[in-house]
Amino acid sequence: MSNYPTPHINATPGDFGKTVLMPGDPLRSKFIAENFLENPILVNNVRGVQGYTGTYKGVKVSVMASGMGMPSIGIYSYELFNIFGVENIIRVGSTGSLNKEVKIRDIIFGMGACTNSNFARQYNLPGTFAPIADYKLLSTGIEKAKELKVNYHVGNILSSDTFYDADPTCNERWAKMGVMAVEMEAAALYMNAAYSGKRALAILTVSDSIVTGEATTAEERQNSFTEMMKVALETAVAMEN
Repeated sequence: MSNYPTPHINATPGDFGKTVLMPGDPLRSKFIAENFLENPILVNNVRGVQGYTGTYKGVKVSVMASGMGMPSIGIYSYELFNIFGVENIIRVGSTGSLNKEVKIRDIIFGMGACTNSNFARQYNLPGTFAPIADYKLLSTGIEKAKELKVNYHVGNILSSDTFYDADPTCNERWAKMGVMAVEMEAAALYMNAAYSGKRALAILTVSDSIVTGEATTAEERQNSFTEMMKVALETAVAMEN
């Protein structure tokens, strides 16, 4: 008896490409499919997450939303890795800069993902696990960013369970440790990839600066972060070779 469809993904393994781009926002998933993929087909719409599969430069690629937060991306990435046969997941999301040198619309590659989450507790490890990106995906993505001449940074990010934190000084302390930006999903994605023996990478566009107060609009975040999308798609193609 097959273990698909799942309660969250109404599809079969053949419906997905080897690589899935995973934005948080379902509308960003739709935007990527309609603007970058050839012949995109809606393969999943349970809970409105909108998963599409098409081709990019002749390579089968999928894009599906993760929703917000580590519990949400934890579900979708686990199922894609372990039930639907996906090998690579590239998170394409927004992030808030904690560093004055990291500007609005710059791209960040999350080499590591600190977290205040208890997601790793499930593994019963005798210590602290360090969630990191897959090196092949990371190095390929950086190479593509260079080719596309985009402004990018590589370093540590924070995956937080709290968007509105009761401690107003917490971001300053993470920044003091060299953490470049804060988001809400990458650490769980990296842990699921490690546990599943698969690959993951977070490519993030700076949507706002917690240092300067600059910010983009919701519509800009949905539709205009195209450099990040191109880098991710070029990385997906390169992983086929």
